[in-house]
Amino acid sequence: MPELPIGEAVEKFTQFLQDHLGGAFDVFAAVLMKLVGAVYTVLVAPHPLLLIAVFAALAWLAGRRVPLVVFTVLAFLLVASMRLWVQTMQTLAVVLVAAVIAVAIGVPLGVWAARSSRVSMVIRPVLDFMQTLPVFVYLIPAVFLFGIGVVPGVVATTAFAVPPAVRLTQLGIRQVDAEVVEAAVAFGSRPWQVLREVQLPLALPSIMAGINQVIMMALSMVVIAGMVGAQGLGSVVVQSVTQLDIGKGFEGGLAVVILAIYLDRLTSAAGARDLTRGRARRRAARSDAPARHDRVRESVTTA
Repeated sequence: MPELPIGEAVEKFTQFLQDHLGGAFDVFAAVLMKLVGAVYTVLVAPHPLLLIAVFAALAWLAGRRVPLVVFTVLAFLLVASMRLWVQTMQTLAVVLVAAVIAVAIGVPLGVWAARSSRVSMVIRPVLDFMQTLPVFVYLIPAVFLFGIGVVPGVVATTAFAVPPAVRLTQLGIRQVDAEVVEAAVAFGSRPWQVLREVQLPLALPSIMAGINQVIMMALSMVVIAGMVGAQGLGSVVVQSVTQLDIGKGFEGGLAVVILAIYLDRLTSAAGARDLTRGRARRRAARSDAPARHDRVRESVTTA
């Protein structure tokens, strides 16, 4: 059988990007490094106890549940007692930056795919490929283009976390009742007004579920990015493995689990509140849709 030099073609393409767009990649890396540094500075500037209080307040606002607040306080006190506070904040900074970029890319793509079957047909195999690609493969081009450090970790994490935002945004918009959309169109709403005032609010629970998955995938990838020099809990775990330090490795893994549980519960609680509101909006829209149609018919008849 003839041999297809796919790997060689990818390598040449990556080298082409490095040769012709190296300056642009350097500027992008500098901006991304400044952004991560700014978020990290905000997280480590206050005293850990003050930031724990902020985390607890966010947990209360998201879910209004005392057990989540108690878990937040005790869990982050445990992280501070293990002397992993700085590393945890480094990881949180990378996760927040990567998740925000992934959501900023994924949600518009999901909206576009939901409103165009042709775009959906094109983007679906790309998402399938991205979600089945081994996580370590994301690090190879990122390291080649940006070198060793935090930036390739953020880039690889962002690329790895985009698909859930696209899929769940597309799913949420397509699940909006057609009658509600028709009623909005009948009242003269333009496409962007239907999207902003009807589809996005009703699809918000699904979008929040996508954001939850983005954060979880970003956190899992950040740990792996510790292998290429990204700071944080990932580097703690990698160093513990190379040095066979079981105790330190366990503490680093426990801090990762605590951060993952907190972020998951926080976004899930916020998503659950949006789901309740979304169901109320759907019921109100369904009950009001026939009346809207009747009013439109009466106005047309009168005219």
